[in-house]
Amino acid sequence: MQGTVLDTLPNTMFRVELENGHVVTAHISGKMRKNYIRILTGDKVTVELTPYDLSKGRIVFRSR
Repeated sequence: MQGTVLDTLPNTMFRVELENGHVVTAHISGKMRKNYIRILTGDKVTVELTPYDLSKGRIVFRSR
């Protein structure tokens, strides 16, 4: 799902607002962390949601 980063939280966590209006807490995927991809407030990102808890997810791509 596509979303916009609203806020930066401790431990590389982010508050992301999805296209449908929901707000989730997301962390950075391992490959993004390994390649030092920086995420700032306002960035457009792609988020994978966990099927077990729809309020948590993983940021897998930062749009340009």
